[in-house]
Amino acid sequence: MALRFASVLAIALLIGGGVGWAAAAPAAQHAQGHAKAKPAHGHDVADGSDQTDGSDEDHPDADVDEAATATARVKSYVVSAGSAKPLDAWKPPKLPDLSGYTEAAVMQKLRRTPTGRVHVGSMFGQPAFKNFMGRDGRMREWALRQRSMPKVIFISGGYVTPSDMARALPKEYFAQTQPGVFVARLPIHVEPGATLHIDREAKDFRLSLDRGAFLINDGDLFITHSRLEGWDEAHDKPAWFESEDDFRPFLLSWGGSRTYIVHSTVAHLGYAASKAYGISISQYSPSLAPILKRREPTGWLLDSEFFDNWFGFYCYEARDVVIRGNTYHHNIKYGIDPHDRSHGLIIAKNTVHDTRIKHGIIVSREVTNSWIIDNKSYDNGLSGIVVDRSSVRNVIALNKSYRNHSDGITIYESPNTLIWRNLVLANNRHGIRVRNSIEVQLRDNVAVGNQLSGIYGHIKDLSDTGRNLKLDPFQPSISLTVVGGKLVSNGSGPVTIDQPLSLELYDVDLLEPRRALGIDLSGVLGRHQEKVLDILVRQRLPVVVKPVSLDVSSADP
Repeated sequence: MALRFASVLAIALLIGGGVGWAAAAPAAQHAQGHAKAKPAHGHDVADGSDQTDGSDEDHPDADVDEAATATARVKSYVVSAGSAKPLDAWKPPKLPDLSGYTEAAVMQKLRRTPTGRVHVGSMFGQPAFKNFMGRDGRMREWALRQRSMPKVIFISGGYVTPSDMARALPKEYFAQTQPGVFVARLPIHVEPGATLHIDREAKDFRLSLDRGAFLINDGDLFITHSRLEGWDEAHDKPAWFESEDDFRPFLLSWGGSRTYIVHSTVAHLGYAASKAYGISISQYSPSLAPILKRREPTGWLLDSEFFDNWFGFYCYEARDVVIRGNTYHHNIKYGIDPHDRSHGLIIAKNTVHDTRIKHGIIVSREVTNSWIIDNKSYDNGLSGIVVDRSSVRNVIALNKSYRNHSDGITIYESPNTLIWRNLVLANNRHGIRVRNSIEVQLRDNVAVGNQLSGIYGHIKDLSDTGRNLKLDPFQPSISLTVVGGKLVSNGSGPVTIDQPLSLELYDVDLLEPRRALGIDLSGVLGRHQEKVLDILVRQRLPVVVKPVSLDVSSADP
């Protein structure tokens, strides 16, 4: 494997100069803790009554490569030469300006007056804690860990720091155990209108695993030049992940909140329970949101490190979240996972690697008008980057996704997606895979040395997968426009398309075939390989592929 990666890396470096790419050398890997993560399985864990954690339902071992059987299923298609003018006239989108997302801009948002108040009160009757008092028995968990009726540290009325909290509270609830090290031994609630600033004076802010501590933000939370982590007080060590069912502290910012994490480390948080994933920004549940009437939550996560969290990041019905310049490594189920109806997101210049169970970066279920740009995603349990479940009008550009255990980039049931100038390298399955999605554009991408196809487009019937078809509908249709780029030395061939509604293929370099017989196309293209290559290579015109039923005027079957 190391030898194969070295060879395809060399190819990528050689061709990268022409389009502004070079494959980055992977960072040194270091597994930490004693994680016992369960393997990927067919159905995701339910997240309460209103949502699921929601990625694809494919297991990489069970989802066989359909390229080998595609030809047998395909109906008659028309292959013809198209006009290059509309494809050449395409203009790339203007990428978002990242220069304004800085520490200085974050600090301008910080309000240090008035001074806030800190007190301890009951957890009962607080909307922010309703999700933790329900049928899953977590109220019993808090009572046992606190050895009393569940209490909460409330921050209200203004600006508060950990030092302020230590002065105001008994040590049994919150303490500075050594200079710059603070331990919270109760859950913390930052109320609407309040600000908690975990600043550089708090070099380590610990949430006690033993006492059931966690952090709920309904106001403003700033973590700057600090460290937030789950802490095992009984053994005086970080709360390393052991099992998805075991409580670990977590951070959750509710509707109406703002969350800013800058130049900090967040680790050892979260487990597989509703709203307790690790680092979450979430609107209130559908039962509470209409009552509380709080705007969508938002936040910026900049230049920070996130590791050993159940999810490195999760959001639900959030807006304009910026995730820029961070490192996500050795998180358990997902690295970065924006979810239901979140929109206007920027996920840029992050490095995401060694996610243990599933994907490095995934946006899922109606995540719209968002950008995934200039990230590195590698050595993840499944795919490097995924767009899933009716997530539309998103741009995936300038990313490097390599050596992942499934695909480099995967698009599931998400039409109107642009995949532009990405490098997908040495992934264990396809370079780029598109399933059940129409109006997907792939432009100027480079796919090198992937085990299966460089680009694979297919349909799939999901009716018998346990999928909630009302919440997550699908149409077994696919249409692709593939323009520019290079497909180099991919195991099952450069391009495989299974039963497209339409396909345009233009100005794509097909290089270094692995097979001794040369370029070998599969699926629809394989049935018409001679004509496809004549149009694409000799005539240098777009190849247009449509089912006969959509173009009965042509006599070419």
